[in-house]
Amino acid sequence: MCLETGVILCHSLTQAYNSFTVMRATCYASRHALVLVILLLSGMPGPRTVAQTSASSRVVVIGDIHGDFDSFRGILTQSGLIDASGGWAGGNATLVQTGDFTDRGPKVRAVMDLLIDLEKQAPAAGGRVAVLIGNHETMNMMGEGRDVTPDIYATFADEQSEQRREAAYEAYVKLCAARATEIRRSVPKIYQALSKGDWMATHPPGFVEYRDAFSPQGRYGRWLRGKPAVLHLGDTAFLHAGINPNRAPRSLEDINKQVTAEVKRFDEYRSRMVDRKLVLPFFTLSEVLAAAQIEVEASGSAPDGRSGDSGGTGGLDQLGTPDPLRLRELLRIDSWTLVDPNGPLWFRGFATWSAEVGAIQIRSVLQRYNVAHFVVGHTVPTTRRITPRFSGAVFLIDTGMVFPGGVPSALEIRDGRFTAIYLNERVTVLEPGERAAPVRR
Repeated sequence: MCLETGVILCHSLTQAYNSFTVMRATCYASRHALVLVILLLSGMPGPRTVAQTSASSRVVVIGDIHGDFDSFRGILTQSGLIDASGGWAGGNATLVQTGDFTDRGPKVRAVMDLLIDLEKQAPAAGGRVAVLIGNHETMNMMGEGRDVTPDIYATFADEQSEQRREAAYEAYVKLCAARATEIRRSVPKIYQALSKGDWMATHPPGFVEYRDAFSPQGRYGRWLRGKPAVLHLGDTAFLHAGINPNRAPRSLEDINKQVTAEVKRFDEYRSRMVDRKLVLPFFTLSEVLAAAQIEVEASGSAPDGRSGDSGGTGGLDQLGTPDPLRLRELLRIDSWTLVDPNGPLWFRGFATWSAEVGAIQIRSVLQRYNVAHFVVGHTVPTTRRITPRFSGAVFLIDTGMVFPGGVPSALEIRDGRFTAIYLNERVTVLEPGERAAPVRR
């Protein structure tokens, strides 16, 4: 199982109705225009779509941080968004972070704490901080920790960590013994208890606290579950990776709904499995899926619908229905948006399309969502620089700040001008006259 994996009723009466409609619309338009004139003369702002920002507003976008707190703070300072103490200094600017601030670098916790603090501070100055989630945030919420290092775990450890690890290991051994007895056949590897030394090696100090912090009830887990995957401001859409035209949902908001629904669905599956004593709260994604596979097979309801081994426990609910926890659905997780390589958290086409293919493909996506630009992270260009593609329809902003050769960067959008900000220079990457108007159907 690969993880790197809502619609659309004779004649004289119609004439009379149409005439009335035209007359009413004309009167309404005249009245609406009068209101606008009065508003302009009085200095009051006119009506504005919620998703749009005014032409003079400033948006600063930062891509993948991956725990590189020092580079993140440096580029925030260079962009004028924070002061020397790390407090919000961006006034009425909007900071957008396009996800993947977790994993790899050692200071993930510090990055998240700073983002949370800035979210709270910015509104007092008329500003805003909009944090999006990327594939690495969803991975951590689900328990996939392949890119979580011991140094990251260590930042979650405290003086009680060893006691928690000891208790966690004891709970693990007890669960394995209970499941081995219940299954009544060859014990699956997941329930073959590791030695204490081996288990401790794969569950370093801070591991248990980290998993708890990213749970639905944890400080960072609660925060992350309230974040969208895509943001639409004015004529620009911001998201982590990209949108496959062949898999594009009806609206951008549909992406957010799908991601939120799937995270909630996974949380519910895991909660049921914990309640049924199939897994423990700190189990990883692979352990949860392995336990689900065993339970499905034991219930006589294999993922493909074939009968499985009838041995095991809890195979039938009170009505005699196989798979009472509906874990077959969980085992189809490869098709979920959260892990789909062609989903908006993983799709790399915006970065990998050729100029010829991309010019055609991106046009259909722009038209579907009525935007002029997409700003995405996820894929690092070979130049390690903020890179416009397809005449400014796409901006790649992941400059690999955490990797060797990568650089801290931010993309500023102001008065129609797109400017790349680095620690020692500013480079205009798209002038106002070069931007394309939003494409309408």
